[in-house]
Amino acid sequence: MDLQQYIRRNELLDAVRQGLSEAPVVALLGARQVGKTTLAQEVASNWRGPTTVFDLEVAAVREALSQTPETTLREREGLVVIDEVQRLPALFETLRPICDDRSRRAVYLLLGSASWDLIKGVSETLAGRVQFVDVGGFALAETGTEHQDRLWMRGGFPRAWLAPSAAAWVRWMESFTRTFLERDIPGFGLRAPPDALGRFWRMLAHYHGQVWNAAELARSMDVSPRQANRYRDLLAGAFMVRMLPPWIENVGKRIVKSPKVYLRDSGILHFLLGLEELAELRLHPRYGASWESFALEQTLLAHGQRQAYFYATQRGAELDLLLLRHGQRWGFEFKCTDAPRTTKSMHIVTEDLGLHHLWVIYPGDLAYALAENISALPLKQIGTISAVFGR
Repeated sequence: MDLQQYIRRNELLDAVRQGLSEAPVVALLGARQVGKTTLAQEVASNWRGPTTVFDLEVAAVREALSQTPETTLREREGLVVIDEVQRLPALFETLRPICDDRSRRAVYLLLGSASWDLIKGVSETLAGRVQFVDVGGFALAETGTEHQDRLWMRGGFPRAWLAPSAAAWVRWMESFTRTFLERDIPGFGLRAPPDALGRFWRMLAHYHGQVWNAAELARSMDVSPRQANRYRDLLAGAFMVRMLPPWIENVGKRIVKSPKVYLRDSGILHFLLGLEELAELRLHPRYGASWESFALEQTLLAHGQRQAYFYATQRGAELDLLLLRHGQRWGFEFKCTDAPRTTKSMHIVTEDLGLHHLWVIYPGDLAYALAENISALPLKQIGTISAVFGR
């Protein structure tokens, strides 16, 4: 496989096209540089009819569209793409009456890199008129399972994964993280000192995969817990951090009720930890936590991000991921080992939660049964679960 070739993201393309056939607005949500613009360009290049693109990163375009938004958008036909839409949130109010107009001649594809503005605006003005498509980094199904280690080490940002060398990957990461802190965050209309947010981001890499404790991180940075929560929310809103909520139900046990925090992209995690090669990662204390988050993200890419939780009790029983799918409860443990085995905790959570099945996801190649309703499954086969156990 030529690693410099364009990687076609067929499932995402199909989701966008289906959405545009069913709703007046489709919103692509994901981090900067994750490939939203490339997806939109491919949709536009194959669109039957006129297409118009507004890139709100360009000041002149942003100013022009802010002056006469309703006239400009209402008169368009075919496909209208608006990139970095969170830079002009007033457009959501403009789009609502246009979407409801029976004489409307266009559909709108919105690209957003900041969830707090976009989702807030959509929920208030475009409810029932928009479909969302989440755009994450590359999935194993897109790069090929033979490149699992490369994807794990470098992460799923297209330019990071396609970098011709480890040194080129480091240079891209340096540029990306600096640009994100110094230009993107202010561009979202948010105020956060780049140096302080950068220190928090690096510190979070060392807390990666743990239950959120604002007071602990605040003490380490000499800031208030409120400020630590704010920095966390900034990174989560820009799709850099995942806050995995706990599953809470009345099972007669003391349940952990704070979310778990992960850096969503394994490449960014490794860069912030100062790692450049997989051999270095294997010797690092966060090796297991790195595999956990990488496998978790790949599982969510394969099966969707909705209704995803972790489960933990005060007495130590834990489940890395609980998915509610097809009326069933699917459990996942992520183990970076050559030969997974069952643990007492696995049997406890299977009974506590009434799991349909529990899969232990590991880096190997062989799927095999561990116990009744518990199996070892290679991450490379994560996409096969729904075909066997789903509808």
